[in-house]
Amino acid sequence: MEYYLSSFITLFSVVDPIGVAWLFAAMTRGATPQEQRRMAINATLLASIILLVFFFSGTILLDWIGITIPAFRIAGGILLFLLAIEMVFARQSGLRSTTNSEQDEAAEKQDVSVFPLAFPLLAGPGAITTVLLMTSTGSGHDMFWESLLVLAVVILITLLVLLFTPTLVRSLGQTGANVISRILGLLLAALAVQYIVDGVKASFNLPI
Repeated sequence: MEYYLSSFITLFSVVDPIGVAWLFAAMTRGATPQEQRRMAINATLLASIILLVFFFSGTILLDWIGITIPAFRIAGGILLFLLAIEMVFARQSGLRSTTNSEQDEAAEKQDVSVFPLAFPLLAGPGAITTVLLMTSTGSGHDMFWESLLVLAVVILITLLVLLFTPTLVRSLGQTGANVISRILGLLLAALAVQYIVDGVKASFNLPI
């Protein structure tokens, strides 16, 4: 249960469907409800495919590149910690935001489901790193299915949030979204530090 909760909080915080909902609302302003619904479904589907690819091939990829699991835990923990700092201070992170040129390109697109919604907003480097950390941390049959369940639940919640974006925007407001993001950022910072500690312990065979 502890592994399930920590994995869920980490992945949910990184994907941040509530924060993405505001960007989705801005990017699809003027679109019909049917078009918004179609883009939400397509983006979530594509993002889930990207994350599932890394979920099932993550450890194989790390072995092929020659990266040890402890080293990846340390690197992933640092990356997630930087993302957590951005969340706590309510700033856009380069890990899941777009550049100015990418924003200009997205503004000209009628369909934003593939870019920038699916990538990099939903299935960006932070989410991919988290999925790889989940597969490298969890070992055994039960851990595998727990990790897969966490991924499925986060994807489902993300889809529901995007489908009900207009209602969510009216209910929470920008201030409410920032408060939730900061709380999630604080939890993510603690979990990121734990990843780093576990990686250092495994690298140097420390007993504590």
